[in-house]
Amino acid sequence: MIVADDERIVREALAAIIGTCADMEVVAQAGDGVEAAAAARAFRADVVLMDVRMPGGDGIAATARVREQAQAPEVIVLTAFDADDYVFAALEAGAAGFLLKDTEPQQLFRAIREVAAGRSMLAPSVTRRLIEHTRGRTAPAGQASALERLGTLTAREREVLVRVARGMGNEAIAAELFLAEATVKSHVSRILAKTGLTNRVQAALAARDAGWGDGPY
Repeated sequence: MIVADDERIVREALAAIIGTCADMEVVAQAGDGVEAAAAARAFRADVVLMDVRMPGGDGIAATARVREQAQAPEVIVLTAFDADDYVFAALEAGAAGFLLKDTEPQQLFRAIREVAAGRSMLAPSVTRRLIEHTRGRTAPAGQASALERLGTLTAREREVLVRVARGMGNEAIAAELFLAEATVKSHVSRILAKTGLTNRVQAALAARDAGWGDGPY
């Protein structure tokens, strides 16, 4: 993985902590967003741990650049600031995780593993605010745009997406819909490919914008 933070002591400490896990390796460090995007191109990594406020290229813009790359790594935003603007901008840029810097190491390790496996991981406070935010987004234009984006999905893909929006993992979705877990993973991959969304978080937001978050599917 790649660790990006403008404070050298912070990124070296994070790299040292992550290095205590036998199944994790830090292959590069970056001091700003430009370096982070370059490192993602130069090194094969599953995850980028990205700070938000960095001189010479902030983490939000860097997240978007990283996620645009071929075979892009997933991004976890790790920051001391949990302001709504940062949260929503990071998720819209393609981040699959958002954690605060006071996160316990074991929670950080879990988030890295979850995101590397294609799932999402958000700090509990972020999840609560995200749910409230999406519940309040009732503008007809936004709903129409979301419905248009999701219009090519099959009935089964809609069933899967609604459950993704409810926060269910692949195993739980498979059990509820009487499908193999591998089949659910395939459906999720097709949903992302059809809609142009980059991860489950963005897909869940689109479903809620469309009014499907608590839908009947």
